[in-house]
Amino acid sequence: MRLPLPRSPKRVLRILLLVLLAGPPGLFLVFRFVPPPVTPLMLIRLVEGHGLHKDWVSYAEIAPALAESVIAAEDNLFCEQSIGFDLAALRGQIEAWWRGERPRGASTITMQTAKNLLLWPGRDPLRKAIEAWLTPQLALLWPKRRVLEVYLNIVEFGPGTYGAEAAAQRFFGKPARLLTRREAARLAAVLPSPLHWSAGAPDPALRQRAAVIERRVPQLGPLLDCAH
Repeated sequence: MRLPLPRSPKRVLRILLLVLLAGPPGLFLVFRFVPPPVTPLMLIRLVEGHGLHKDWVSYAEIAPALAESVIAAEDNLFCEQSIGFDLAALRGQIEAWWRGERPRGASTITMQTAKNLLLWPGRDPLRKAIEAWLTPQLALLWPKRRVLEVYLNIVEFGPGTYGAEAAAQRFFGKPARLLTRREAARLAAVLPSPLHWSAGAPDPALRQRAAVIERRVPQLGPLLDCAH
């Protein structure tokens, strides 16, 4: 039996617009309370042959040192951002692009959470534009603690390894709640390149990066308040 087609292109556009406008906020509202079952990146890596290892745990079951290390490594101003952007860093990247320089990136934890949750990896302009559109929605619909909880449960820490619990078990043979500050710093240090760096077998460059993160954490002071 054939389903009737929409009568006009305008109706098709209205339906698409409704899906685009209502879809992401609806998913964000659901995932504010329900653990995301899988992400696009997980499926892509699975097809690439990396496997899929994840084990959702609550924020209370993750050592505070990991959230602190991730903020120190990825987004020092996370707790102060109202719409999920580091506006000063973003403005600097736009100015660099305007001068013809290559932007180094101004991605925040909220931006990365929106991307990891709903989008594909890469740096193409379309994906970055959608990411920028999704980020303030996520920032407004979720409290900071939920952003951190989801981020720490879905972020890629190694090939086929997602989230704090799976990473802690794989690289250190312990649950995420027992991670030390040094181990947490190593996990945070691999985030820019989890397919090439290993928290369990760090090379000298990764050890140095982790040491910098570990030293930076106590320097942030009140900038870590939303993580506690």
